[in-house]
Amino acid sequence: MELTLLGLGAMGAALARTWLAAGYPLTVWNRTSSRAEPLEAEGATVAATAAEAVAGGRLVVVCLLDDASVGEALADADLTGKDLVNLTTGTPAQARARAAWAQDRGARFLDGGIMAVPPMIGVPESGGYVFYSGSRALFDERHDVLAVPAAARFAGADPGFAALHDVALLSAMTGMFAGISHAFALIRGEDLAPKEFAPLLVDWLTAMAPAAYEIASQLESGDYTEGVGSNLAMMVEGNATLLRTAEEQRVSAELLVPFMDLMARRLADGHGDEGTAGVVELLTR
Repeated sequence: MELTLLGLGAMGAALARTWLAAGYPLTVWNRTSSRAEPLEAEGATVAATAAEAVAGGRLVVVCLLDDASVGEALADADLTGKDLVNLTTGTPAQARARAAWAQDRGARFLDGGIMAVPPMIGVPESGGYVFYSGSRALFDERHDVLAVPAAARFAGADPGFAALHDVALLSAMTGMFAGISHAFALIRGEDLAPKEFAPLLVDWLTAMAPAAYEIASQLESGDYTEGVGSNLAMMVEGNATLLRTAEEQRVSAELLVPFMDLMARRLADGHGDEGTAGVVELLTR
């Protein structure tokens, strides 16, 4: 099957190489044409324009900088009868709008959220995968080729769900990195080697991660006291020690304070016997 790929940044180039290695005829295009030269040497056909590249294959994969870049690149392309898979990072609303845009132009559409970094592409044991949402028929028909670079997971018929899953998981990761950064800041300057502390940190976060199951159960049941071990009243009281320690260690608490403030607000509203699931109520507008 002939395949077209638009975008040859670090991720796009990694995708291209896995498809070429798997024997797929591949047409590529990149705004900066010099990035396509190494792939041409590896067997790819290089198109002069995005429209020419799209004409070269029915399955068109896009991996560009942002949603605006997708619209610009495909402005002059004929998408009639094409299968368009957008792996460009964007928001759920952008994905839904792009799906409608693609449908209006005669294409089937899938949006994708890549849960991997370029070195993980084409390495099954790395654990990388891609969320896809939109046309189930397209996903099923093209699953084998889509699964070559990384495992393919269907997130739902709503075109925005791949991006939503992607951003939700990345948001959780960002919070984790904030906590890790604060922890290392606390020990900085002490007679504690970061490399010796790191295994303790990983073990602790791994042990705490299953709390997500408890919170999910509480959110679905509506009972935020279900199975609570450490309640909000206890945690808010303990937060004072965390803040005092940060002050003593001359470390800014700015990574912790926003969440602590939400916990205190929920407690003040009379929910001291809950866990932290009730904070979701304060975040939801």
